[in-house]
Amino acid sequence: MIRGSRMKIGKIIRVMMVVVILMIVMIGCAKKDDVYEPETLVVITTEELTEEKPTGKAVGYDYDENTLEYELVWSDEFDYEGKPDETKWSYDIGGTGWGNNELQYYTEGDNAIVEDGHLRIIAKNEDFNALKYTSTRLVSKGKGDWLYGKFEVRAKLPRGKGTWPAIWMLPTEWKYGGWPRSGEIDIMEHVGFAHGEVHGTVHTNAYNHMKGTQIGKSIIREDVSEAFHVYGVEWLPDKIKFTIDDKLYFIFKPSNFVDAPTEDEWPFDQAFHLILNIAIGGNWGGARGVDDSIFPQEMVIDYVRVYQSQAISEITEGK
Repeated sequence: MIRGSRMKIGKIIRVMMVVVILMIVMIGCAKKDDVYEPETLVVITTEELTEEKPTGKAVGYDYDENTLEYELVWSDEFDYEGKPDETKWSYDIGGTGWGNNELQYYTEGDNAIVEDGHLRIIAKNEDFNALKYTSTRLVSKGKGDWLYGKFEVRAKLPRGKGTWPAIWMLPTEWKYGGWPRSGEIDIMEHVGFAHGEVHGTVHTNAYNHMKGTQIGKSIIREDVSEAFHVYGVEWLPDKIKFTIDDKLYFIFKPSNFVDAPTEDEWPFDQAFHLILNIAIGGNWGGARGVDDSIFPQEMVIDYVRVYQSQAISEITEGK
């Protein structure tokens, strides 16, 4: 009996061992099927921790505009007699309306004289090449072209309905195409029917008077024809600041209007030159007619000065 019992016990043990082995195998297979797979590994680099740099034109420049130092790089003090200095000025000539239906013919020097320390641009009511008026349009193109800087012109303006004097800038190479794609900076404009209201304006493909989207501001100075005032702009790589007698009255900053400016908003990353002229009539200047009794009229200019900053040159180099 004892021997038989031992045999039964041994058999039971062997069966139990087989069961245990099978359970171990099954558990192993179950664990294999349920192997832990971690979520996709996210690697954070130092580049991702860095603040994203702004994109577009006229953004991302790091400088303190209040501490910029400027150096005089070009000027005409008009401390001579005769015609404007031909090493600094040329003439736009003709009577094509100049895109604004203007009424004057721009002559080659007949309406400009330097005397008593001043440049006088003279608009006259006289017949010339089938037109009734003559004037002068002086340009520094090819003799004074700049990318960024501070520009100051001290001047007295003509008076009377139909006059349209301007101190302004156009691109030298027209990098982005014809007007207004390559831009225009109007340092000063004044129309005689609104005496004393001085305008500072920019024109671009996005912002221009043809679309009614031009951006600018005006300031009142009733004595513009009796007293000299300094009309200026400070042209920086991300904004243009307009002043009169060092008083800031307008800032054009394209990033205030769009997040990532393109050349449509900011074509002002190319060289521009200066223009001094008196137009007669035209779409704006002649909007209320021309008073022929006022002529001759003059824009008298005391000096033209251009300054540039080494700091700005350094941060824009290669851009």
